[in-house]
Amino acid sequence: MKPHVSPPVFTGRLHDPRTATAIGRWLGAAFLVCFVTGLISHFMQHPPGRLILPSRPVWGYRLTQGLHIASGIAAIPLLLAKLWTVYPRLFTWPPVTSLRHALERLSVALLVAGALFELATGLLNTAQWYPWTFSFVPAHYAVAWLVTGALLLHLAVKAPEIRAHWKRHASDALATERRSLLRALTAAVGAVTLTTVGQSLTPLKNLVLFAPRQPDHGPQSLPVNRTAAQAGVGRVHDDEYRLVVTGPRPYTLTLAELRALPQHEADLPIACVEGWSRSAHWSGVRTADLLDRAGAPPHARVRVVSLQLRGGYRVSELDRTHARDPLTLLALRLNGDELHPDHGYPARLIAPNRPGVLQTKWVTRLEVLS
Repeated sequence: MKPHVSPPVFTGRLHDPRTATAIGRWLGAAFLVCFVTGLISHFMQHPPGRLILPSRPVWGYRLTQGLHIASGIAAIPLLLAKLWTVYPRLFTWPPVTSLRHALERLSVALLVAGALFELATGLLNTAQWYPWTFSFVPAHYAVAWLVTGALLLHLAVKAPEIRAHWKRHASDALATERRSLLRALTAAVGAVTLTTVGQSLTPLKNLVLFAPRQPDHGPQSLPVNRTAAQAGVGRVHDDEYRLVVTGPRPYTLTLAELRALPQHEADLPIACVEGWSRSAHWSGVRTADLLDRAGAPPHARVRVVSLQLRGGYRVSELDRTHARDPLTLLALRLNGDELHPDHGYPARLIAPNRPGVLQTKWVTRLEVLS
């Protein structure tokens, strides 16, 4: 006969429902912000159907993507603390006692696995390190929905217990210890936020310790995700460059002719999906002027084609709102100087409220789409 094995005994006083609920409130808020801003980011990069996205406010994507990364990083210590409070329940016996208990276990398994996947892959994406073979964007997007569904199921199953322990202030014997734990957790969340959020909130840039980007480090005081060498773009000679604009009245411009056109200026941010952002002063030719010369109708979309040979986002599309916005430029200069090759010399797209991956560099074609 096999000897009876007793489940482990946990003596920690804060492995209790009230502590789990208190931390869960914060974690739920972080997940909500991260999920909503993640949806915004996904739809701005991959608009469903013919969805027309707004070009204003110019800082819209900078704000939402900065919140997405900041809330995701803040969720890491919150999730670890939440798991610490509840992990003794993994050892309860028997493992399943009812249908409700089985649903709870299922929701927890999906929620924990999905949340760890989202936070880990999202954090590695900010560093542009991909130690996996699957495509990050579709996997991250799909698992976000899985986590959301598991969270809703978990909340539905645990609603009575959550309701019983929802009050912010408690008078039980563990109140002092619980407050100390929550203060320490607040300090941890504040520390990871302050030492990373400066990559998008530039007034805090001097506090950046752990973010992979400094907002003013790079050619012309602007970070670069993909250099010209990484994109397979060699030296572009001025006399060989041509900008081709298709449409009812197609035409081709040399770089000298492009520079001779009326130049306009705009202060616009580059805001990347990795969370960093930086405003800069751009000057160049309005895309609306180039489209008018080609006879493009006001509602036309535009395909922007790059000289780059390697990497994603060689081609992007401008919807009519962005294409006709007077702040959308085919930029030739950055912060008063010619574009650095890593910033897209001789010409790059810059548009308001648009993800950095879609601000196409080394532009060689503008194709008017019907």
